[in-house]
Amino acid sequence: MLDLDLSGRVALVTGGSKGIGRASVKLMADHGATVGFCARGPQAVFDLDSYQPPSGTGSAHGYFGDMSETDAVEEILEIAAEQMGPIDILVNNVGASPSRNFLYMSDDDWTELHQLNLMSAVRCTRFCLPHMREQKWGRVIMIASGAAFSPNAALIDYAATKAAMVATAKALAGKYGADNVLTNTIIPGLIRTDMWERAAAEIAEANDTDAEAIFARNSTGVPLGRYGTAEEVASGVVFLASNAADYINGICLTIDGGVGTHV
Repeated sequence: MLDLDLSGRVALVTGGSKGIGRASVKLMADHGATVGFCARGPQAVFDLDSYQPPSGTGSAHGYFGDMSETDAVEEILEIAAEQMGPIDILVNNVGASPSRNFLYMSDDDWTELHQLNLMSAVRCTRFCLPHMREQKWGRVIMIASGAAFSPNAALIDYAATKAAMVATAKALAGKYGADNVLTNTIIPGLIRTDMWERAAAEIAEANDTDAEAIFARNSTGVPLGRYGTAEEVASGVVFLASNAADYINGICLTIDGGVGTHV
């Protein structure tokens, strides 16, 4: 029988109030985990903090803070570990994907996105590793992007940070696998989240059409013919976090409906 039970495990999801992060928090809690999450929006944190899993065994706990700030990251990690217990499962999900012209991007633009997308993952992983290594069990899951393999010039800094996450995860997998700390990456494709809802609305307005037409047009490039859902990506998170993935280390799990053409 496939063992997806996370009872007794403590998890932390960065950027957990919306989209893939939110779905991952709920599904891990549904599978019994005590799940902490962080976000910058107080109301979003409050809303998910009250989530009650149907199983009745898991729970969700929200923490407010900006993961691009070193002090805020450290504070969130320390408070979460104190309130929930040492972290067994870390999902590095927080990130932004601003669309902008390379020629007009400043050094500060590059640095700010680097701090949020990559360095937050570095800092969180560095904090959680000692406990995971000591108990000889741990999971680190990076949420990257298809842009890491097929970068778009409009998202060049975003693609660079996501490619760096993939490389970091691969190196950590080789370093700490002997401690039974498994590090893997999930590569989502076109997933219908708030980010895509906003983008589709903006494109639709500029082209005098509606958002659903934009989603339908973009879906033609996906072999399955549709966008994925945050819940479908969260299923991958739960699998990699569970004992069912005991011998999976250093992989990129692509969840994109077959749109990726890289080998």
